[in-house]
Amino acid sequence: MKAIALYELGGPEVLEPVELPAPRPGRGEVRVRVRAAAVNAADTGVRTGMFLAPGEEPAFPLVPGMEAAGVIDEAGPGVAGRHVGEAVMALVVPKGPHGAYAEQVVISEDAVAAVPAGADFPAAATLPMNGLTALMALDQLALTPGQTLGVTGAAGAVGGYLVQLAVAAGLRVVADASEADTGLVRGLGAHVVVARGAGVAEAMRRATGGEGVDGLADCAAQNERAVPAVRDGGAMATLRYWDGRPGRGVILHTVMVSAYGEVAAGLDALRAYTERGVLTPRVAETLAPEDAGLAHRRLEAGGVRGRMVLVFEA
Repeated sequence: MKAIALYELGGPEVLEPVELPAPRPGRGEVRVRVRAAAVNAADTGVRTGMFLAPGEEPAFPLVPGMEAAGVIDEAGPGVAGRHVGEAVMALVVPKGPHGAYAEQVVISEDAVAAVPAGADFPAAATLPMNGLTALMALDQLALTPGQTLGVTGAAGAVGGYLVQLAVAAGLRVVADASEADTGLVRGLGAHVVVARGAGVAEAMRRATGGEGVDGLADCAAQNERAVPAVRDGGAMATLRYWDGRPGRGVILHTVMVSAYGEVAAGLDALRAYTERGVLTPRVAETLAPEDAGLAHRRLEAGGVRGRMVLVFEA
């Protein structure tokens, strides 16, 4: 099978097209013929070795990619809930040569769900990791209808899904945006939009009458700079592994989608939200797999709204 892999850690230039053995599914697994794979910040972390433990050596070749959509072309023994020929989206945890930037990927049947009706493969590929991250953040913050959620990085893929899901849950959303993105974030449903940047925490506090938001989803990695936005005794969800001490009784939650306990149920919820129009998949651009390095460069340069998606031939 064709895949995009790396044989050394480094910049986007280390990504290259390769031929690898086609994987076979084991018990409880399905093989998906990948039609689309989203490009995420986590993929750049795989490329640079960000997630390796101290002293850990990478197992090359490494194939990045955590979000895929395609068609099941083989089912292993014991698979009961999925079938060959089914169009699915999947959360992939890359291990060595088994990432989503490949024509075929093997995953547990519990890590896939049906593609939303009316969505094409590139759109569906933007949902699994980004959508589950948003769901997990909301689960951890545990806000109730009428409470206020702050969202930094609201114009991004995860931030945008968070805004839409929070509004659907009856939360009041205070989100940040640049001047150019204000219309986008308002269109996602945010009740109040404040200017992004160094003063975002103070702006969010002013928008809540000085009290602060009940919960904050920090998609922009503002970390300690964002803490003042949260009221005393509130909660904050960090999406970038910050392990600081907020103080004032603020509870800090770390969102790691690889630890999501109910992936299949979460993915199916994302399918339903998309079919109901609650979630709007956002594809920034589609590219050929060979352009994965270009996609990484654009992502790291910033300013991408939605997700770039690598599209594999049928």
